[in-house]
Amino acid sequence: MPQHDLRTSRPQDLKTLDGVLVVDKTEGPTSHDVVTLARRALGVSRIGHTGTLDPMATGVLPLVVGRATRLAQFLTASDKTYDAAIAFGRTTDTFDASGKTVTTCDRRPSRDAVAAALKKFRGTFDQTPPVFSAKNIDGERAYDLARRGKLKDDDRPKAVSVNVKRLELLSFDGETARFELQVTAGFYVRSLAHDLGAVLECGGVLTALRRTQSGEFGLDRAVPLADVLQAPRESTVARLIPFRELLPELPSVTLRSPTQLERLKNGVEMGPGDLVAPLPTLPPIVRLLGPDGDLVGLAKPGKNLGNLHGWVVLS
Repeated sequence: MPQHDLRTSRPQDLKTLDGVLVVDKTEGPTSHDVVTLARRALGVSRIGHTGTLDPMATGVLPLVVGRATRLAQFLTASDKTYDAAIAFGRTTDTFDASGKTVTTCDRRPSRDAVAAALKKFRGTFDQTPPVFSAKNIDGERAYDLARRGKLKDDDRPKAVSVNVKRLELLSFDGETARFELQVTAGFYVRSLAHDLGAVLECGGVLTALRRTQSGEFGLDRAVPLADVLQAPRESTVARLIPFRELLPELPSVTLRSPTQLERLKNGVEMGPGDLVAPLPTLPPIVRLLGPDGDLVGLAKPGKNLGNLHGWVVLS
C-alpha cells in the first residue's frame, strides 16, 4: 500500500454523507488510521469504525459515516468471522508474531492433538484479553500502559465471557495451523493463540488474521483500502451502504406518513395507529422505517402498552 502522510489535509466537502463503508483493511495501519484516511478521502469528519482490527490484521472493517455513527453500538455487537494462522513453539508479550519473544519450545503438537485441543475453545467460556489490548483501564488503553511498563498484574484486563460458535481446523503443516472461527464481539484471536499454545504445552502465537465477516458485512461488499485512497471520491461514495439496508435482522415497522416522523423527532410515542402494519407483539428493538421505506430510527416498547418509543432517531 502506498504511504500517505496523515498530516496532509484536504478541503472539506460540506455535503452530508450517511451510511456504512466496508473497507478491506490492509496489514499495517491501525483502525484509527483507516478512519483518518477515510475522513480525508470522503471529505467528511463524522466517521467511526465498528470493531478494532490490530495493525497486523486485514479484512472487513465497517466504517459508519455521518448519522450512521449513531448505529455503531449495534453494528459493533455483531458476530465476527476470521481466518487465522497460529504458529507453535513460542510465546510473545503481545500474543502475536509482532511481539517480543517470552518463551520458546522445541516440541510441536500433532494435527490430532491440535484438533482435540480445540474442543476446549468452543461454546461459552471466560477469556482473558491480552495485556496489549484496547481494553480501558482507569481511562487509558491497556496497550498504552503496557508499552510504558505501567501495567501491573492486578491491573491487567479481567476475563470476560465469550462465545465461539464455530472453530474449525483448516490445515496444519507441523508448525502452523490455520483456522476459521465465528465468535461474538469482544473475542481476542490473539488470546486464543496464546491459550491454545498453553493447552498444547508448546506455546503459540498468532501470525496472520483476516476478518472475513462482521455482522451483515462481508468481503463481497468491501472496498480495498487502496481504492478508498486513490479512486475518485464519487466511486467510493457510491459504495456506501444506505440506511435501509442496515440491521436487517431486526423486525421492522413503517410509519404511516411524514407527520408521524415529525412526532417521533419530538419524542412522541408511536401507537398502532401510527404504523402501516403494527407488530402483534413488540420485540426489545424495532427498526422504524419512514413512508419511503428508509430507516429513520430504532425504537423500544413505550410506557403505554402497544406503543413504541423512539430510541435512536436518525432523521
